[in-house]
Amino acid sequence: MPVIRIVHTTEYRYAHKVRFSPHRLMLRPRDSFDLTVHDAGLGITPPAGLARWAHDVFGNSVCLLDFGDAESDTLRIVSTLDLEHFPSDPKQPEATIDPGAELYPFRYDADEFPDLARSLERQYRDPRGTLDVWALRFVPREQPRTLDVLVAMTRAIQKEFTYEGREAEGTNPPLVTLSTGRGACRDLALLMMEAARSLGFAARFVSGYLYDPDVKNGEAMVGGGATHAWCSVYIPGAGWVEFDPTNGLVAGRNLIRVCTARTPEQAVPISGGFLGQPDDFIDLTVDVAVSVTQPSGG
Repeated sequence: MPVIRIVHTTEYRYAHKVRFSPHRLMLRPRDSFDLTVHDAGLGITPPAGLARWAHDVFGNSVCLLDFGDAESDTLRIVSTLDLEHFPSDPKQPEATIDPGAELYPFRYDADEFPDLARSLERQYRDPRGTLDVWALRFVPREQPRTLDVLVAMTRAIQKEFTYEGREAEGTNPPLVTLSTGRGACRDLALLMMEAARSLGFAARFVSGYLYDPDVKNGEAMVGGGATHAWCSVYIPGAGWVEFDPTNGLVAGRNLIRVCTARTPEQAVPISGGFLGQPDDFIDLTVDVAVSVTQPSGG
């Protein structure tokens, strides 16, 4: 199985020394059956006076930093991860889906529905049903298969929309992405989430990293070199299945999941501010280097 090292460097530069408000980091994946974290390091410059870890409402690992009275014209955060990935076979969702959910539409089990309810809710208004109409194009008239509907949507976004990297904060609303035909990975993920929700699927936002096991770093795929975003959809039997509409990927073979949330705003890798003049901020640079090795016999 791939052994992966991820070095995620974020640097903020300022014209003068400033102080920093508390920062919130979501950079450490959660160990699971498909992911083992062997080592996780965090380098902070200037050093934080206090750092504590917690789990958020979704169970994600969160690091909370308090810089106290520290002042600097640069804030540099370096996250280093050494982990092993056990990716699912893209055919696994089809093999494990409950018979009652193979065809669309289906009903979620009464025991699961209360826990899925917030992930089923639309987050953005669609007064003219524009997104509804777009999503329905992926549902054939006769015997629509659940997985085929979602795969078709994933690959259509990858084929028909233009990817554009964007370091600025925020996510474009789905109708903006739909009308412009372009967006960053998080915009495309949100578009698919809301489209899936319009069809009655429970969907979540996923933030993490992208890698290609056949090359030395994740930059060979669209969205490499930075944090990446995609979505997951709950399918009975198969569970939360990952879909990356930026690259047309299904089941997470190339995806390192760091955190999941109901909205993109709840899954920001680094958030916080500074205390100074508004024009003190100069720029932000983000670099993600991903190296992949295959262990002997793997």
